[in-house]
Amino acid sequence: MLGALLVSFMAAGCGSLPPQKEMAPTMALPVDESGELAKIVKASSPPEEHSGFRLMPLGVYSLDARIELAKRAKRSLDLQYYVFENDGTGRLLMRHLKDAALRGVRVRLLVDDLYTVDSQQLLLALSQTPNVEVRLFNPFCCGRDGLVSKFAASPLEIGRLNHRMHNKLFIADAVMGVAGGRNIADEYFTLNTSQNFVDMDAMFMGKVVAQLEGIFDDYWNSEEVYPIASIVAPHTGHVAMRQEFDEHVNMAAPPPKIVLPPTDVLGYGPIGEELDAGRIGMIWGQAHAVADPPAKLRSMTADEAYATSVNARVWAQLMDAGSEVHMTSPYLVPGTRGMEAIEELRSRDVKVTLLTNSLAANDEPLVHGGYARYRERLLGSGVDLYELSPARTTKNKRLGTFGTSLGRLHAKTAVIDRQKVLLGSVNLDPRSATSNTELGIVIDSPRLARELLRVINISKLESAYRLRLTADRSTIEWLSTDGDGEIVLSYEPESTWTQRLYNTLLSPLVPEDLL
Repeated sequence: MLGALLVSFMAAGCGSLPPQKEMAPTMALPVDESGELAKIVKASSPPEEHSGFRLMPLGVYSLDARIELAKRAKRSLDLQYYVFENDGTGRLLMRHLKDAALRGVRVRLLVDDLYTVDSQQLLLALSQTPNVEVRLFNPFCCGRDGLVSKFAASPLEIGRLNHRMHNKLFIADAVMGVAGGRNIADEYFTLNTSQNFVDMDAMFMGKVVAQLEGIFDDYWNSEEVYPIASIVAPHTGHVAMRQEFDEHVNMAAPPPKIVLPPTDVLGYGPIGEELDAGRIGMIWGQAHAVADPPAKLRSMTADEAYATSVNARVWAQLMDAGSEVHMTSPYLVPGTRGMEAIEELRSRDVKVTLLTNSLAANDEPLVHGGYARYRERLLGSGVDLYELSPARTTKNKRLGTFGTSLGRLHAKTAVIDRQKVLLGSVNLDPRSATSNTELGIVIDSPRLARELLRVINISKLESAYRLRLTADRSTIEWLSTDGDGEIVLSYEPESTWTQRLYNTLLSPLVPEDLL
């Protein structure tokens, strides 16, 4: 039996990607000024303004925005995601993508291939729809029925396969879109029954759209991308596959309605109401979109990858701060370079506030171990450090209704000097710096900065623990304020002893550059 398994494993290891067929580049379509969305953008744009934004801290509002844009698109939909899951959210969006394609909209969907085990057949079926193309980024050749088998089937390509496309982007008619931290899966829109993320997206329009379309085109036409049909074998014939897709996403029935509260925490109502009225209220400012080059995944040293990375550009923006920096990063492993940067900020008396996940809230416990190595040094340098509490997040309804699900942080944001906003997909960890590709937007707008700071403060003050060193600076304490007054804990709050043991034993064994 062992011999047979070894032979099978070695045979699987011989698999390789098919030869890359030369594909004619396809680019973003020109704006059609007669389209509904183009007319709304024109009516909503003040003279001489650069780019407009609407923060979307509420998950269901952010999902609704994507669906409303898909329903109104006339010419094109361009989507780029790290995760596109086969669940209620993924199937709902796929249904709207097919609806759009059937009325003549060109759909380009680019998905990283790491987590496509459950969705690949639906994505393949969607690609059979006229006007739809689906491509996979940095795909696995074989063993496609499981995540472990994917890696096991390509043991000589682990280096390549460890690099993933972490970008998240949605653009409609080349005039309007949504970008930020959310993937396409229930837990990013507070629709999961077991765990949900506190996250942040922004709806955008204006001059930044052309920058983002250019980024999308660079990825879409890169050597790392393959048509899904060249990688995924259908489980059934094309006719049956299309029928199964329609049944799976329930094309014959009216689309399910998303239950939306009247307003979100910033006082905005559902975006559909404003789209129906033909005008959207946005916050305007100078904006610049940045992304890692797709070629970051090949023929680059770690130093070269970092030099061209969004991660490095984020740190450069942070180092320009004159008075204060407020950041949220679910996976925070500053490393030597980042720690020295933070200490330099503190030496200039720049206030630094960081919000990240607690051990109990972190869905990547080994990454938490990498972060924990720096906690005492962060606190010792005078950083205001906060960790998200799952229990407090569940009780706090202002950023979404979590029910009994576990609350986790996933937002990647920063506010600099109450003037500049950073948002996108980038984490402050080694994987974002040198392994994954990322997307970010830098926005100069004091008003938008105030709104984002308000959201950060809600999580920081109502859903998190504040950390401090004990009087003798020997250990860490976690503080929270509830109805009974201040609570002080001397151990990782809300965590189990098995979580703490796992983290204590395994975290020191994992090299930091793999986190």
